[in-house]
Amino acid sequence: MFNKPIPKMLYGGDYNPEQWPEEIWQEDMRLFKLAGVDIATINVFSWALNQPDENTYEFGWLDKVMDMLHDNGVYACMGTGTAAHPAWMATKYPDVLTVDFEGRKRKYGRRHNSCANSPTFKTYSQQIAFRLAERYKNHPALLLWHVNNEYGWRCYCENCEKEFRKWLQRKYGSLDALNEAWYTRFWGHTFYDWNEIVLPNVLSEHLSSSNQDATAFQGISLDYARFNSDSILESYKLERDAIKSIIPNAVVTTNFQGNGTYKPLDYFKWAKELDVIALDSYPPDDAPASYSSMRHDLMRGLKNGAPFMLMESCPSQLNWKPQNPLKRPGVSRLWSYQAISRGADSIMYFQMRRCSGAFEKFHGAMIDHAGHENTRVFRECALVGRELGRLGDRIVGARTPAKAAIVFDWDNWWAIEYSSGLTDQLKYLQEVQKYYDAFHGRNIAVDFVSTESDLSGYDVLVAPVLYMVKEGYAEKLERFVSAGGTFLTTAFSGIVDESDKIPLGGYPGKLRKLLGIWVEEIDALLPLQRNLMRVSNPVGELTGSYECSVLCDVLHAEGAEVLAEFGREFYQGMPALTRNSFGSGEAWYVATSPEPRFLDKLVLHLCANKGITPLLDTPSNVEATFREKDGNRYLFVLNHNDDVKWVNIGPLPHRDLLSGGDISGEVKLEPKGVLLLQIGV
Repeated sequence: MFNKPIPKMLYGGDYNPEQWPEEIWQEDMRLFKLAGVDIATINVFSWALNQPDENTYEFGWLDKVMDMLHDNGVYACMGTGTAAHPAWMATKYPDVLTVDFEGRKRKYGRRHNSCANSPTFKTYSQQIAFRLAERYKNHPALLLWHVNNEYGWRCYCENCEKEFRKWLQRKYGSLDALNEAWYTRFWGHTFYDWNEIVLPNVLSEHLSSSNQDATAFQGISLDYARFNSDSILESYKLERDAIKSIIPNAVVTTNFQGNGTYKPLDYFKWAKELDVIALDSYPPDDAPASYSSMRHDLMRGLKNGAPFMLMESCPSQLNWKPQNPLKRPGVSRLWSYQAISRGADSIMYFQMRRCSGAFEKFHGAMIDHAGHENTRVFRECALVGRELGRLGDRIVGARTPAKAAIVFDWDNWWAIEYSSGLTDQLKYLQEVQKYYDAFHGRNIAVDFVSTESDLSGYDVLVAPVLYMVKEGYAEKLERFVSAGGTFLTTAFSGIVDESDKIPLGGYPGKLRKLLGIWVEEIDALLPLQRNLMRVSNPVGELTGSYECSVLCDVLHAEGAEVLAEFGREFYQGMPALTRNSFGSGEAWYVATSPEPRFLDKLVLHLCANKGITPLLDTPSNVEATFREKDGNRYLFVLNHNDDVKWVNIGPLPHRDLLSGGDISGEVKLEPKGVLLLQIGV
């Protein structure tokens, strides 16, 4: 992952010494040593400090910080500082400022306020990145580069409009092709000149300022979402390339926000341009354990199973929600090991020292406003630091092989939620989470894959709500199933192509042959309405009746075997679950959105049929997963409950890497407790 050997898993986080007098810096170094901190992300928001005017660069303070970190055994993750441009830039070059969804030009303020297509921003962001690389290329503290910060905004300015037209010309080649893809004969929208095309916002094609997904023309809105993600990615690449022009082997990344499921940016596409994936994780306080596990697994999947960095997390309370409770004792440590268990090779916080002013002054930190080590949060952080020190590099670089996978596709996500009609209750993330939960609840390892991923290593593939079927993907799925794979998809799949146009001939379009079904109609249930699925042909543990909601297909079998039927409405008795033999494999179709109990049993059956078994049988809300390295397997068992749980880890002795000694059989897990075991020692 890095260009120098790292003796242990990295531990630290965002550090802002520019906010403090230098005498506090030395106290911070003392506290860093007590907590086992060995990496600090610096210079993230210091562009204005480093460049006070157009022609002046001042790095003296940063020189001192870099030297101080090195003298105290702390690596530097060097930020480029470009997440907030200086005030002088906005004043002199207003093209750098963004225009919002309602067409309003923003003034200077906040952060993430720079247009990715601004010529000014492109010029100066490259220059500052180049200057930083040139100055610190040989500094011994430098470990990796952190470009910008939590990318993700949408701009609707004139520069973006011009660049959007160029992007469309490259994609379609001709206006005839664009008009065909966008179905512009609807509402008389045919374009005869590229300059007639305007950005889709509330001033043009969108229907509501309060619901940015409501659009009259899905084709243009979908392409704008793609263009926006690509534009911001190009902005990242400009800085990355400036760094690598000076340091060719530099390790460069940026931190992904939204807990990894950030809608505006296609992270699978971004992952190709990052040397290492870096995640910011701030899960809801009341989220189930599977919420973060899914997103960690997604980060691991972005680079085909490679470990990722947990770049930001919070050891205490947040500051930006309506209510921000303290993390209860043990929770920060538990969540840290949850990230490690799912592929993280670092634990890093925002922030190391709590701000004393402005927006984030109440955001939690390792070092509180009290400024010393005698706090609960610091003690918990120091415990994690000591444990990571004892673990050394055992787990660094370890992977989690899986034989089951879930398809995750940003294009599909955008298209589903831009789609008009049927229901606003269908949410892509919720449906993906439901299927993921079925694997997670059984402690079965699952990868996330894109539509471009190689499927040859998997036996089971699940694609919840595969609404958009891209060119060639149906054939790819047919090859996977023909070779013996098990494929499952759901209601509202096979509906549109990449332009959000519906191929004629009946649903599920290009998946019809593979699934052996024809969907005549799709019923959208009211928010509190439920239907029933009655299993007519038992499948493993799947017997009896189950509730379902959101959508129900009026479906006809065309060679597929009917395993369950709907229990209500005029389509009572029609198929709700089908299985189609195709080559050496099977293609399954769930014609609705079932309750979790149904999915738990179905996923267990699909996996069992392919010899995929649960890693461990655990009580509710106790998760188990593993990582492998150099022939060794490391088992993580995490108790997310507020009470003691007992887990049977089997008769073989396992080495307890956190507490020492060998254990086997029934093991006691304290509330929020963590077991990290080397299996079969």
